[in-house]
Amino acid sequence: MKTEYISWSREKGYEERELLRAANILRKGGLAAFPTETVYGLGGNGLLREASLKIYEAKGRPSDNPLILHISKREELDSIVKAVSEKAEALIQAFWPGPMTLIFEKSECVPYETTGGLDTVAVRMPAHEGARQLIASAGVPIAAPSANRSGRPSPTTAEHVREDLDGRVDLIIDGGSVGIGLESTIIDLTAETPVILRPGYITKDMIAEVIDEVTMDPGLTEEKPDIRPKAPGMKYRHYAPKAQMTVFEGKIEEVIEEINKRASQYPAEQVGILASEETKQYYSYGQVVTAGSRKGHTIGRGLYGALRRFDQLGVEVIFSENFSEEEKSEAIMNRLLKAAGQHVVSLEGK
Repeated sequence: MKTEYISWSREKGYEERELLRAANILRKGGLAAFPTETVYGLGGNGLLREASLKIYEAKGRPSDNPLILHISKREELDSIVKAVSEKAEALIQAFWPGPMTLIFEKSECVPYETTGGLDTVAVRMPAHEGARQLIASAGVPIAAPSANRSGRPSPTTAEHVREDLDGRVDLIIDGGSVGIGLESTIIDLTAETPVILRPGYITKDMIAEVIDEVTMDPGLTEEKPDIRPKAPGMKYRHYAPKAQMTVFEGKIEEVIEEINKRASQYPAEQVGILASEETKQYYSYGQVVTAGSRKGHTIGRGLYGALRRFDQLGVEVIFSENFSEEEKSEAIMNRLLKAAGQHVVSLEGK
């Protein structure tokens, strides 16, 4: 398959003929990768079982890992879910369009191939103007997981998408770097008390201000090989570089000392170190890559690009600082620990 490329920019938008081409591909069951405010998504017609199956095939994604339906306006929600509760409506009014995915009981028009065999469906309305314009032009809800090969770090640029999916999808839309860099917060509204299944830019505290009570899924810090996932990212190793990664927890001075000690036990070209702009100077050995600035709160935006950089460098092991004190730390540490397969070394008390 030859992959076509078009572009979108905040200043110029789409060329009309290119937008019509992209919308037609999606409507008829083809695949198009497109930018959102979180990460790039791999889109297909969410009401066509064949399109959802193509998404799983292109990504190499397990078929029980549900997809998220993307809509362009509130009115499009009613036809794809059975009911919208008062709590759901309150969250919609507060956070849509934006990086928040809500789980509802699905309506009959949504195929099980889209929901991973579940009677529930995950839905979000992206804040990205180009994404909403594309969905509206297609005229159907767009099923769109992240536009990467399954398990790999999510793409935050079109170049990341090209690395993983060139020749596997019909179209890639280049919209430059995304704004947030971490996937949406996912909230299950089918439980009596809403449950956060995946943390994101919209935090638990922000949600609680709107609906008072919300809980975190207790398995967020565990690998769950035997469950049937209700949302993306719950069961399988995600966001992972090729090398085995270890995350070190503790005071930053102790973390730096321990990473330097362990890194020196490997050939310099084989060991990667994930640091921040503020700490990179303290590592004199190995391949040092920064995720961003702690002071500038850019760790979330740069995390996936940093993990992909280690693949380009060909390192065999990665030692990472932790970012648990960073803004949006729930989401950042969730992705980091998933990427490391929950391989954590605590230096507390040492």
